[in-house]
Amino acid sequence: MHPPLDVMLKKPGIFKRKAISRSLSVSLAGIRAGGALAVDSAMQKVMGRGDSADGSEFARREARRFVRELGKLKGTYVKIGQMLALFGEEFLPSVLVEALRDLADQTEPLHWDALESFARDSLGERFNELEIDPQAIAAASLAQVHLAKIRATGEWICLKIQYPGLAQVIDSDFDAVVRMLLLARWVRSGRELDSWLESMRSHLHQEIDYRREAASTTQMAELVAGVQVSGVIYHVPDLHRAYCTGEVLAMEYIDGYSVADPDVAQLSLERRNALARAMLELFFYELYDWGFLQSDPNFGNYLLCLGDRRKKTAPDELALLDFGSVLDCSEDFLFYLRHIIDAGQQQDVPRLVDGLIGLGCLREDASEEGRRMFADFCQQLLEPLRPPEQLPTEYLNAKGEYCWAKSRLMRRAGKQAAVSATSRHFSHPSRDFALIARKLSGVFSFIAVLEAEFNAHEMIEAHIRRWRESETRDEVR
Repeated sequence: MHPPLDVMLKKPGIFKRKAISRSLSVSLAGIRAGGALAVDSAMQKVMGRGDSADGSEFARREARRFVRELGKLKGTYVKIGQMLALFGEEFLPSVLVEALRDLADQTEPLHWDALESFARDSLGERFNELEIDPQAIAAASLAQVHLAKIRATGEWICLKIQYPGLAQVIDSDFDAVVRMLLLARWVRSGRELDSWLESMRSHLHQEIDYRREAASTTQMAELVAGVQVSGVIYHVPDLHRAYCTGEVLAMEYIDGYSVADPDVAQLSLERRNALARAMLELFFYELYDWGFLQSDPNFGNYLLCLGDRRKKTAPDELALLDFGSVLDCSEDFLFYLRHIIDAGQQQDVPRLVDGLIGLGCLREDASEEGRRMFADFCQQLLEPLRPPEQLPTEYLNAKGEYCWAKSRLMRRAGKQAAVSATSRHFSHPSRDFALIARKLSGVFSFIAVLEAEFNAHEMIEAHIRRWRESETRDEVR
């Protein structure tokens, strides 16, 4: 059971006290862990082991203990913890970020008795037009999903129902976590921190704006319509607008497989390669053609709708499910990001560095060492896009094709990113850049899970070529 929501529905008079109790719990847990880390850090210094306790087993244990406490509170606290893991690498101790990355979103679904009246109020008279299965088919930190049958037609649809009172508790829960971070001295107040926190808060509110999500779903459906890559079709579920409200999102029910399903692993290499290419090509379309990205690459946000699994080749679909987290990029952001990728492909380090400075990820007064460090990181991250003759031979198959799983690219890049983040030349990247980094790592992980083997150089070069031609036309005008 989800404590604050259950309390809000059944005992509204004590909801405020329960919210305060949750806030106090997270603050005390944070202060305890933060104090323990401070003591351990001091001991490390006395013993001549450096200025940081991040590497000690004691520090890791205390950080994990705090994350467990956060996970027990569930709901918005889990979502906030996940966002801290995504956006907080530059502000929070690395030992805490590492622990937060293991914060699983395994929220138990709210019992239908506690959700039914809320759904009825939101849908009004339309509620009686549906026969809703009281058993949730999925539950996350901010909402859960139920199947429903339209009585008049017999069609089954999905209802994504937001938890009751979420909009009212999000700000107070967020403020509680911020107070904890400050009291535990895990962050220091300042303009950069304030800007970072407000960006996170804004992103959190966007994720519960279902009217925005409905509009984003429609926009993506229009963008992918008719696009086909390697025989794979993109599919965005249709919205059933008659049953969409500010708290309920109604959409087409899609039956498919997760990319991590064992049945998918049994597909032929040809089909796995086709699905992987479709995923990578989608990212390039989003970045170069549309400037509009689904920024949460969680495996649960994709379904594979497969043809006959026994065949070497078959018509497959890649279904895109969730648009609560999207990035509508500014022209400046796209300009610098596209130039960084192009410069990386050309191994043009000065232009790559200019792009990083333009994105605010590298200081203008950075030393040559700092510039080289960041250029090396970007070039490593773009490794799979290199020309075939420049790919590391140890990650190629007998045909000279890149083996995405064997390369363990994200693990290698993650280690280098951790080193870069500790550099004095490092600037705190924007929320948009963090979302792009998450998107790219998710795309590469998706491809690695498929154990795909193919080279992506020609694919990215086709997009870069069209982009260059477009820029040239714009300059002529």
